[in-house]
Amino acid sequence: MRVGMGYDFHRLVKGRPLILGGVIIPWKKGELGHSDGDVLTHAVIDAFLGAAALGDIGIHFPPSDPLWKNARSLDLLEKIIDKVREKGFEPVNLDCVIVLEKPKISSYSQLIRENLAAVTGLPAGNISVKGKTKEKTGAVGKGNAAESYAVVLLDSISAAGNNSVS
Repeated sequence: MRVGMGYDFHRLVKGRPLILGGVIIPWKKGELGHSDGDVLTHAVIDAFLGAAALGDIGIHFPPSDPLWKNARSLDLLEKIIDKVREKGFEPVNLDCVIVLEKPKISSYSQLIRENLAAVTGLPAGNISVKGKTKEKTGAVGKGNAAESYAVVLLDSISAAGNNSVS
């Protein structure tokens, strides 16, 4: 079994959509990024890459490459899931934290879980999405940024098929 942790941080700016786990959330600011800026999905990607020892998001989707300009982050995650499976691993569960002062994300968490489930192949019940604030401190607390953390558990495909721990 392998555990991976991911983290991402994006400034929030006017004129960009706020996207979390592929869900467009109505808000006055969105993430600044080369792709769609989905801070949650970027943390999830790095968690999967870390667990499989495949580097980080910038290696696979460099911001200097125009191919990834405005790319949908769930599509990037799908490519990474394929690489993780090619390396012989299957996801077991995923735990995520979105740190954002406003808006509150609780009413979107189920849809975010369903989006992540559709891409990762995990049951939505094996995915947790939680919202936290910074208590009005720092860039996130002042509404100028968003950050996210993700932890994933992978099992080897042979062990997952045999329900045994490797």
